[in-house]
Amino acid sequence: MNIRMYALVAAAWLAACGNGADPAAGKAAAPVRVAVVETAPAAEALRAVGVLAPADEVRLAFKTGGVIRAIHVEPGDRVHGGQLLATLADDEVAAAVAQAQAVADKAARDFERGRALLADEVATREQVEDLETARSVANAALRTALFNARHARIEAPGDGVVLRRLAEPDELVGAGQPVLVVGNTGGGWIVRAALTDRDIVRLQAGSAAEVTIDAYPGRRFAATVVEIAAAADPLTGTYEMKLAVDPQGARFVQGLVAKVVITDGGAPGVAVVPITALLEADGSAAIVFVVGDGAVARRVAVQTGRLLGERIEVVSGLSLGDRVVTEGAAWLNDQDAVRVLDGR
Repeated sequence: MNIRMYALVAAAWLAACGNGADPAAGKAAAPVRVAVVETAPAAEALRAVGVLAPADEVRLAFKTGGVIRAIHVEPGDRVHGGQLLATLADDEVAAAVAQAQAVADKAARDFERGRALLADEVATREQVEDLETARSVANAALRTALFNARHARIEAPGDGVVLRRLAEPDELVGAGQPVLVVGNTGGGWIVRAALTDRDIVRLQAGSAAEVTIDAYPGRRFAATVVEIAAAADPLTGTYEMKLAVDPQGARFVQGLVAKVVITDGGAPGVAVVPITALLEADGSAAIVFVVGDGAVARRVAVQTGRLLGERIEVVSGLSLGDRVVTEGAAWLNDQDAVRVLDGR
């Protein structure tokens, strides 16, 4: 090809460029995935690990002391209101009832005899009144013995679950000494968790929380802070909080480990994007690709802030609702055509 032919080809190419033709016009749209710029709380979430338990715990004991005859439940057993849980050996209790009954019967006979003697003017009115008082005292002692006999057994106060068993059969227990701890499942469920002094001052009763439980992977349970300790635990130096948890149909049992996340709903929001959207990050400066309505990727410089889990705060350069490329950005150039795979 002679020099004249080269000149004609070069002139034709320059003319095409001068007419606005794009050498990359035939390039296929690059497949990408995107995420929308969203807001997140400016304050970091409070995180804690706690234990699930019924909201109401009742420590059950015998009214009088004695030797335990039988305990009919084990920790973890579900019980119903009025169900017999434990009994005392009733030999001593039965003897006390028999003695009180005999004393009450004798007092009743003495009173009747006194009234007959008063009618015959053999006994004085004062003597009869003393016999009446003795009868009343004996009847009161009988009622006490019968009451103690009825409480020589422990019954479930309501539907619930046995949390702890603090004594065993044939063991001698004192009056009022706890034998069983029963959780009333009808009163709801709570999570007990501990926080440090730096975190507890950020917490308020009524704050919303989210609870995850390993026994139910993938599920998140709504919770609310209902109680905050006013003093630290002397052993650990931490502050206990209680959160009411909505089971949402799940079967809860006492002792499940719960992970708690509490966010400050009143804190101002900040713009965040997934970390995978960042390119050429250098300190707080980074590059992202923003996909506009025309399915064209635009290279944008941004300033980043704090790392928030798998997302990062964007201080400037983006607006809420912008779509940033999270997969496929490494192969893009400014103004490249793209095809969004997730349909956003």
